[in-house]
Order: sequence, then structure tokens, then C-alpha cells
Amino acid sequence: MNRPPSSFLDTLRARLPLVTVISQRVRLTRRGREYTGLCPFHSEKTPSFTVSEEKGFFYCFGCGAHGDVISFIMQADGLSFSDAVKHLSQAAGLKSTLYSNYDYSIKTSTEYSDLLDVMEMATRFYEKQLRLPTGKNGLEYLYNRGLNDEIIAAFRLGFAPPGNAGSTTLKREGINETLLVEGGLLIHPKNGGSPYDTFRDRVIFPITDIRGRVIAFGGRTLGTAQPKYLNSVATPLFRKGDVLYGLAQARSPALEKGTVLVTEGYMDVIALAGAGFSHTVAQLGTVLTEGQLAVLWRLAPEPILCFDGDTAGRLASIRTAQRILSLLKPGLSVRFALLPEEKDPDTLIRTEGASAMAEILSRATPLFEEVWQNLIKDHQLDTPEQLAGLEQAIKSLTSRIVNLTVRQYYQILLHERHRVLLRKMARGLGPLPNHNKKHVRLTGSIPQMKAMADRVFTAFLLTHPQVLMCHIEQVAELLAGNTALSHLIENAATVLAASPDIDGASLISILKRDCQEIAMIGLERDLHSALQRQCQDPEGDYQRMLLALYDQALTREIERMQTMLTIDPSPETWQRLQILQKERNQIHDNKIMPPLS
Repeated sequence: MNRPPSSFLDTLRARLPLVTVISQRVRLTRRGREYTGLCPFHSEKTPSFTVSEEKGFFYCFGCGAHGDVISFIMQADGLSFSDAVKHLSQAAGLKSTLYSNYDYSIKTSTEYSDLLDVMEMATRFYEKQLRLPTGKNGLEYLYNRGLNDEIIAAFRLGFAPPGNAGSTTLKREGINETLLVEGGLLIHPKNGGSPYDTFRDRVIFPITDIRGRVIAFGGRTLGTAQPKYLNSVATPLFRKGDVLYGLAQARSPALEKGTVLVTEGYMDVIALAGAGFSHTVAQLGTVLTEGQLAVLWRLAPEPILCFDGDTAGRLASIRTAQRILSLLKPGLSVRFALLPEEKDPDTLIRTEGASAMAEILSRATPLFEEVWQNLIKDHQLDTPEQLAGLEQAIKSLTSRIVNLTVRQYYQILLHERHRVLLRKMARGLGPLPNHNKKHVRLTGSIPQMKAMADRVFTAFLLTHPQVLMCHIEQVAELLAGNTALSHLIENAATVLAASPDIDGASLISILKRDCQEIAMIGLERDLHSALQRQCQDPEGDYQRMLLALYDQALTREIERMQTMLTIDPSPETWQRLQILQKERNQIHDNKIMPPLS
């Protein structure tokens, strides 16, 4: 696709003043030469959104959104550059050949409009047929699938009668055969013979562009004809890999919710929309394309891909995960919501209700986790050779990621997961679990161990207030990464400032009353254990705990550097690793103490 000439874009911007376009969406207040208002791209109570008509530019000081009138429409409506220009051109009354020629699929605006008119006429014909005796079976099929008249009308569902009734009716209304063929409604057999209707004896699902204009159709057979589902062929209006079914209906809800749900079929979209999931679209094919993903990322940074629970659905999730890796960009990814076996969204909602679907979506898995699970379920992990095979698979997989920053993070995190498995084997815990049958979620043990150590450390300090007061600044630094524990220590320090002679039991009693963090992080058991212990040397125990925490921190950093060394075998990385290992050895030999605040 060629970019329209600069002269045309300049004319477009001149015809549509920026303030005029934005004020239709945002209440603007004049401040000198500029206008301000609440940003439409993020929630705020104080205006940080500024529009300069003089410069033809908008900027939000809160979220950083910025650009010209075309950029505004792209961001506000989730449109591509091409679609935003088309939308603004029509609003400005520009239908020149300069505009119509820049898209290879549009020869002239007149021909384009004629073809859209034909598709609209065909849609009305199919809608009418659904309500006539000839469409009785189609309507019963939709009712049996749980659809009501309101949702049928919202998605403009219809019925194509047997034979050539569609093309015959449209010809009678003045549509020539050339346009019917160009729109994919009529087929000329390659071996000669009379042309015939593309859609016959099928329930019809109109496929629209992002503005809701019908550009193609999908048809579901009610008999034995194959394929069961049939899409329009490629036309000047329609390329399957660039279109998402239901996008016109889902765009606004998706932008409002900040997320978009992607399913496999027409009925999934319609059923989910009827159940309250109006931010749902469907890919038109077995693999999500680069063009479709680009559209989704304009709506949400992490679209949720929902695949059926059958074998085909799980294979599709694997293929999609692998394909998306090469397209990843910082801040843009996907999540996966896998349904129970032999379930699709439509059947799940009909049998278990919308709440079951909402629960599955709330547990959607990040792409990284899906990639890891696919890696380990394809490998036996009982021997060093098998673990080596997994490492090689990680290298092969991450090499597909084009963006260097994203690739490095995947390498670091996947190699860290690999190290967790190595440590498990090294500790002699027996064969590693076989992941071929169950979808097991592995998480690294190090963060859990650190959280537990921090809780024990905090419980010790609260039961020995005088030790806490002596080292309050150092303790605050050590727990700075844990918001709940830091807040708890701050409250304890406030109590101690007012009552410096208070004992541990009394301090804990006050904190239990005033601080919800204790219950929130499950600290009660650690506090109970700390109160039961008779500590003869609190200061000595504090120093030993401090040493253990520092040792743990060094161990985590060493493991991180070892992972980095596999990615970046530079002298600097190696030197840093050597320094850390030497420091840990000195701690174990009792030659140094951790640095104090």
C-alpha cells in the first residue's frame, strides 16, 4: 500500500481543524493560544491534555499521547493510518483520485462505493430471507444455538436460499454480473458453464470493515455441503488476513475496557457478545496474521486469545504462540485463555453461563508462560542430556524474536526457568515431572523463598522492638522492595516512637488492630512462632539473619549473572560474576559482614 501524497494530507488537515475534530470527543477549554481538557486516552481528574490549533498538534502530559488530527483518530478509534485517512477524507468531503488511488484495492471512489452498495443490497436480501419460509431452517438453527432476535439483528445474520436466488434478485434490481463476481457473490466455473451463487443454502454472517460496512460474507451450511464454513474469496474490499470478524461492534468496548478477546469463529463472537463480552472478535482462518495482530494491538497491548479445548484448539494455540514471537515489541504481547476439553466459548456459555467464561479469562496466561509450558511438555526432563536438549530448544526458540530487547528478556527468563530444573535435579529430588498430560504451571522458587525469609525476619524484629529501633534505617532499606512489610515496619516505628519501652507482644497486638498488612500477607503464623521462641541473644540473632539475607541476595545475583553469561559472554559479565562469587565465599568463611546502612 502506497502512502497518499503529502499535498493530499495537507489538504485533509486544513479541511478538518484539529480543535473541531477533538472537541467532538473531548470538552475543551481555551487557555491563551491553546486548549485543555481531560485526556481521552487515560483516566484523570485534572486536565493534562493540550491542543494547539496553531501547531496542529495535541499532547498529553499525563500519558504522553501526541500527534496530529490523523494520529488522534487512529488512537481514539483504534484505526490504522489507512483507515483513519479514509474516515477523515469522507468527513472532509474529499473523494479525489489522489485519495482513491493510494490503496491498490480501490481504483476509483465511485467503483468502491458501487461495490459497497452491492454488498449492502446482498446483506438486506439475506436478512429478509431468514424471516421468510425459505429461511425457516436457518432461523431455527440460530434459535437452537441460543441466539435471540436482538443479537441476530445486531450482527445482521441472514440466510442464502438454495440455487441462484441471490444473484437473480440482485440482477433484477439493476446490478450487473461483473460487480457480483467482483464482490465474490457469483462464481464463474473455471471449466466453463453457467455462473452460480457462492452462498447457497447457508446461514449468512456478514463480515464488515471497522466502520461497520459489509465487505464480505461467511456462510454456514445446514446440510452436508463442504466446507461447513465458507468465507468470501479475496476481493477489492476483502482480504481475509487483514480482517477480524466483529471488529466494528467490538472496537468501542475494547478501547473502553483496555482489552480485546479473540476467538476462533463467528458463533463464538456472537454468543460472547450476547453474554456481555462485547469486546470480542474472531480471526478468519486458522492462524492469526501479522495484519490482524497489528489491528488488535491498536486496541489493547495484550489481546486475550481464546482457543477451543479440543486438540485442534490446543495445536492452534501452540502455532500461534510460535508465530507471534517474531512479531513481539516492547509492551505488546498476548495472553492465552484455554478452555476445558471439548468446549468452545459458545457451548461453555450455554452450559455453564457467563461467569464460567469470566473465570477462565481472569486466569489468562501470558505468552511467556505459554511458551515455557509448550517447551517443557515436549521434552522428557529426567537426564542431563534431556536438560541439554531443552537448553538448545530455548536458544532455537528465542532466535525467532526479532526485537532485540524482547529477545534478551526471553532469554534471561527462560534460562532462569531452566536453572530451576537443574537445581531440582542437583538436589536429588528424583525425576522431574512429566508435563505431557497435565498443564502444570512452574514458577521459580527463589521469589517465594525470599518472601518467606522477609516475613520471618520481620516477625523476629516485631517481637524484639529494641533491636528494631537500633537498626530501623537498615531494616527499612532491606525491606524496601516489599510494600506491605515496609508499611508494617513504618507503623511499628511510629508506635515505638511514642512508647519506646513497649514489649514485642504489646507491639504486635497494636499492629494487629491497626494494620491489615499482617492478615494480608499471612504473617500471623510467623509472629506466633517468634513469640514462642526464647531468644537469649537478640542482637546476635539479628546479625545472623542479616548475614543469611545478604547471602541469599548474593546467590540470586550470581544466578542472574550466570544466566547473563550464556547470553553475553563478555569480559565485563565474567568479571562481575567472579567478584560476586568471591564475596559470597568470604561470607561463608566469616571474613566479611554485609554492608550496614
